[in-house]
Amino acid sequence: MYRRWFEALWIFALVVIVPSTLVSIMPDKDLDDIHIEQTTENSQAGEDMGTVPNETPTEAITVAVLNNGTVEDMDLETYIFHVVLAEMPATFELNALKAQAVVARTYTMRRKQGTPKHENAVVCTDSTCCQAYKTPAAYLANGGTQSDLDRVKKAVKDTAGEVILYQGHLIEATYFSCSGGLTEDAKAVWGQEIPYLKSTESPGEEDATYFVDTVYFSQNEFERILGCNISGSSDTWISDITYTNGQGIDTIRIGGKLYKGTELRKLLGLRSTAFVISAIGDTVVITTKGYGHRVGMSQYGADAMAVSGSNYRQILSHYYTGTTLSKLID
Repeated sequence: MYRRWFEALWIFALVVIVPSTLVSIMPDKDLDDIHIEQTTENSQAGEDMGTVPNETPTEAITVAVLNNGTVEDMDLETYIFHVVLAEMPATFELNALKAQAVVARTYTMRRKQGTPKHENAVVCTDSTCCQAYKTPAAYLANGGTQSDLDRVKKAVKDTAGEVILYQGHLIEATYFSCSGGLTEDAKAVWGQEIPYLKSTESPGEEDATYFVDTVYFSQNEFERILGCNISGSSDTWISDITYTNGQGIDTIRIGGKLYKGTELRKLLGLRSTAFVISAIGDTVVITTKGYGHRVGMSQYGADAMAVSGSNYRQILSHYYTGTTLSKLID
């Protein structure tokens, strides 16, 4: 089925898309780094949430946050509020925002308990490194509303202290914008098998800004970036395509050189590894589905699930296989 989508999209690119300008795009913030997303089998309402051993009471937990070169000790829940404001549209369904809050908290606590990425700080506010961050004042200054702030605040408050565990340990809580309909295995992106980060269906993402995206390269630019030679129909210089469990490109041979899909995504600044390549004259056309590394929780998928009636526990359970929800000791 996915291959039929590729074939249809290939024909569409050749016959319908006529490039008006040649553009290249900057990579998104999480091309290589494990960022934030996750779950499956989470605790249901009313069940024992469990505890994370050897942690301080929730209200006493602070994190050292590096912001514009300054390290600030911040209450955990205040920090999570700022992260959710920046990482997910506040107009999303409340249960999607709750899922984002739990994921962001899990990511932060794993960094706090592990080896820090920064001297004297647990996390930073650089979205290309750790998690995005936005203050309420900045949100309102950019056109946000007080009602949106209240929704995000409620999402954080209602999930206060909740984190995601796998076999008693905090998970690597990765997330991304949208998958294009199917998330990816962690191994396909980072080369490491992670049992709770498996490919899963993620329907309802069609309204995402970059559900489908097309970019164009001149032949000369394409050859320069990849260090290969191409000419004529793409049928002659593309071969040996293999796919991941998430139906992204695993490997592909271009102009006689074999590339990993993750390598091409980085080199060409593509939205995802789920892409097709074609040629129109001396223009190379690449169409992608999804935006991000596609491992863990799809934010647009989470919102679609919430619209359909799923609660945040069910959302996390869907995207993070075999995990459970727990609560920091309070």
